[in-house]
Amino acid sequence: MSNTFKEDSLEYHRVQGEFDTAGKTGTLLTKPCSTSKELSMAYSPGVAFPCLEIQEDAEKAYEYTNKGNLVAVVSDGTAVLGLGDIGHLAGKPVMEGKGVLFKSFADVDAVDIELNTKDTEAIISVVAAIADSFGGINLEDIKAPKCFEIEERLKEICDVPVFHDDQHGTAVITTAGLMNVMEMSGKSVEEMKIVIIGAGAAAIACGNMYKNFGIKNITMLDSKGVVHSGRDDLNKYKMAFAHETPHRTLEEAVVGADMVLGLSGPNLLTGDMIKTMSDKNPVIFACANPNPEVMPDVAKAARPDVIIGTGRSDFPNQVNNVLGFPQIFRGALDVRATKITENMKVAAAKALASLAKEPVPEHVKKAQGRENMEFGPEYIIPSPFDRRVLVYVASAVAQAAVEDGVARVKEFNLEAYRAKLQRLADHLDGKI
Repeated sequence: MSNTFKEDSLEYHRVQGEFDTAGKTGTLLTKPCSTSKELSMAYSPGVAFPCLEIQEDAEKAYEYTNKGNLVAVVSDGTAVLGLGDIGHLAGKPVMEGKGVLFKSFADVDAVDIELNTKDTEAIISVVAAIADSFGGINLEDIKAPKCFEIEERLKEICDVPVFHDDQHGTAVITTAGLMNVMEMSGKSVEEMKIVIIGAGAAAIACGNMYKNFGIKNITMLDSKGVVHSGRDDLNKYKMAFAHETPHRTLEEAVVGADMVLGLSGPNLLTGDMIKTMSDKNPVIFACANPNPEVMPDVAKAARPDVIIGTGRSDFPNQVNNVLGFPQIFRGALDVRATKITENMKVAAAKALASLAKEPVPEHVKKAQGRENMEFGPEYIIPSPFDRRVLVYVASAVAQAAVEDGVARVKEFNLEAYRAKLQRLADHLDGKI
């Protein structure tokens, strides 16, 4: 990154005007408070009336407070982006950034909460204690493997959705791409051979989602090489991917692979390795940022038929979690879901896969800086700038929540909800 970009980024976060504040988020009032009557309704004595209503029926918190549109972004700062364990306060700019994305892409309000503890029990206790104030909990940048236990236990304790985006966001987006690549190549789930470079939170979640999709042949690698059944140093989450294999290195594992998912570090995948992949439309999702496991030009030089996506916005097929978590929470919040189920995540992936086959509006092409965006090797997942993602994903998630019986809203009209989402998308685009 250039020094100019660094300074621009730092300046972006500083106070920029007399009435500005540092950081990226603040409080937006949704009701007026400019008269004596409004003040008395906003606080004492009028506020007592909704308090008593909620005392009688806790569900009315959705009616009288911001609970139904409020998410807590919770982190302990132990796995922040590619920076690692930088501490809870150093991670705050990222958590504020998640709040910006929630609001910008789905009009969801978010409060960032940085916990000054790395203790699993303490994190679970604190989040469980505050969960009822929110419509959902977005766990963020908590290192593996403790993030798995934290999420699993909180899902059992809390009566609102708990979602660790580092895991599931990437899983949803890459599964959508996988669905479309399989359709283009005519490959079945039984045929697919997938190699995952990395064994952290996102890698484990992606592998689990691929398994649920029906993929049987998955090889995972951690910093010590292939995760195989002969190793005695694996935690239970890695053990779920251990199988008997003669392969010990990435070079051996990628031979004949239909897909390689990179969630590790830069330049781990070479052109020579890519040449040994499947003989028809191999796919690579190289998600390490800012430098992927292999650069697209290197991959295509080795295999002109390769389909590649990265985490970067300056290449086609960007694997960006903003395609998932804001819209997933939007759908879950709008039906007052108690949890996010596997079916809801699959519904989100299918919605993204479906949208990629639709004609792309001109303003999206312009925002992306591309003249041609048609379903194919250079466009297998939608652009983050396509507001239709909100309509497709949120409606699919809400419908799945209703079908799974985890929605508190009992009367749900899908078409009416899609129309409401379209109005919201137009509002966010500045059209209304």
